Amino acid sequence: MRLRPWQHLDGGWRRRRWWGGTRAGHPRSVIIPDTKDWTWVLERPCTDCGLNTAAVIREEVAGMVRANAASWVELLAGDATALRERPRPDVWSDLEYACHVRDVFRLFAFRLELMLTQDDPVFPNWDQDETAVAENYGVQDPTRVSVALAEAAEVLASAFERVDGVQWERSGNRGDGARFTVQSFAPYLIHDVVHHLFDVTGVKRE
Repeated sequence: MRLRPWQHLDGGWRRRRWWGGTRAGHPRSVIIPDTKDWTWVLERPCTDCGLNTAAVIREEVAGMVRANAASWVELLAGDATALRERPRPDVWSDLEYACHVRDVFRLFAFRLELMLTQDDPVFPNWDQDETAVAENYGVQDPTRVSVALAEAAEVLASAFERVDGVQWERSGNRGDGARFTVQSFAPYLIHDVVHHLFDVTGVKRE
């Protein structure tokens, strides 16, 4: 998926729920969005995935992005049929999660560029659930998803490696009013992709 300038991520980390209709064998028509404000993960550890964002060192974020991507690449090397299988009709498959994480990496690179090149920008809205349906995540080619995910992660990791000094204090705003600096944006991102890996593996961070 090529992200358009107005697209960005707003949403939580729970397994996504889909209701009604079918497409490629999956329920799809009406999507119940997760509307919770997940910025609380910047204030306390996540009891689900185990990540404590307060312990995330900003200079290590690039490496954490690459390590997370490597785990997804390993997962996507598995059996394609199994990757497409949902544990329940209303829960994303591993492949659908991987597609989402690929787009998270792309999206956060876009947001980071906005914060570094514009003064206090407001991020345009994007419905991640509608995109999953429109892009038909569940039938994408796992090999192509793996390559694209790794490429997107490297772009984002490299961008974080270039952040320096006062750039960490540059800010940006989500459409719902949530405000970030690059400093807080980094662990917020890391929790997103770490939690999704927990969603598919069930393995908590120690």
